[in-house]
Amino acid sequence: MNEVSPIQAQGRMQQGAVLVDVREAHEYEEVHAQGAALMPLSEFEGNYGTLPRDAEIILVCRSGARSEKAGQFLLDNGYSNVTNLTGGTLAWVQDGLPTGETR
Repeated sequence: MNEVSPIQAQGRMQQGAVLVDVREAHEYEEVHAQGAALMPLSEFEGNYGTLPRDAEIILVCRSGARSEKAGQFLLDNGYSNVTNLTGGTLAWVQDGLPTGETR
């Protein structure tokens, strides 16, 4: 599976990549990468089919473990352009990139 830094991910989003946050809703509400769609890992298998197959899917969680699991699931189910955001939301915030904080 491909991996990108938060800064690379932000650039790819500007080119049409879809950023999917696989953390749980309460984590997402605390802080999330601006532009990230929420699809918790606990519901991922039931909802992944709504993700586009013609765009890069970049997955993010807190630190990278859950998003890697979700990415492998997508690859196993026919998606080919799947990327994991290295360091997760923690790295996104540390790099000073825009967030969608709701608290």
